[in-house]
Amino acid sequence: MNDSNNIGHYEISDFPKARIPISDFLALGDNKHYVKGLIEFDVTEGRNKIREHEKNTGEKISFTAWLCKCIGQAASEFKEVHSMMMGKNKIIKFDDVDISITVEKTVNGNKSPMPLVIRKTNNKTIKQINDEVRAAQSEEVSGAAVLGTHDLKKKMKYYLSLPKFIRKFLIKRRLKDPIKVKQIMGTIIVTSVGMFGNLYGWLIPTTFHPLAFGIGGITKKPGVIEEKIEIREFLAITVLFNHDVVDGAPATRFISRLGELIETGFGLLNLESFIFF
Repeated sequence: MNDSNNIGHYEISDFPKARIPISDFLALGDNKHYVKGLIEFDVTEGRNKIREHEKNTGEKISFTAWLCKCIGQAASEFKEVHSMMMGKNKIIKFDDVDISITVEKTVNGNKSPMPLVIRKTNNKTIKQINDEVRAAQSEEVSGAAVLGTHDLKKKMKYYLSLPKFIRKFLIKRRLKDPIKVKQIMGTIIVTSVGMFGNLYGWLIPTTFHPLAFGIGGITKKPGVIEEKIEIREFLAITVLFNHDVVDGAPATRFISRLGELIETGFGLLNLESFIFF
């Protein structure tokens, strides 16, 4: 639009429909009591194994897919961290770890983040997770959708046609049922800004999930390995725990186990195999 009142040039565009469900869900996450942790993990071993695999096979493995495998394995061992309130006085713990990630898609000329829920992440190999992510990246979409979940697309189209106050009512009603929550959005969310640019720092995500990860960038810094100082690669991660359902002790044990899995390059020795420790 041209400048007519000394404002400068500006442009008005439609709010992307693909962002409406994300905006609606995030608006309801403010009433939860999250404990936040800012952590660094040494990802040198994992990154080296991913590079070696690509060099030997020509196959690129998603760093996010590997992180999801590590998170899924640790969460399956400490189910408290992705449990939910069921009613006012019960907690439900899930065996399957369903992780929601964001895949950036171009819809009607606009880049929009879209959710992909990776089901039973703890029971899948890194290669299976990687293939699922790649398939979602190439999936054709024309509007808001949950990637990889074709039975929800018609419902999503109907949902977007409703006024905001009705959408808000429906979401609140649906999110009271933890089973429905898990079906729609999983129990864990992994949000990565590091994949969109070479930025280092900690991301503080907004979420409704009981367990959330904000994946930042990777930087090279000195690290101590067997009493020697070496240049290592460190990943910045923010973790949000819902303190309504999990206490500090199991949360700390979960983080310790996750760090062990990440820093040893868990699951990358044989990408075709199910590996459990």
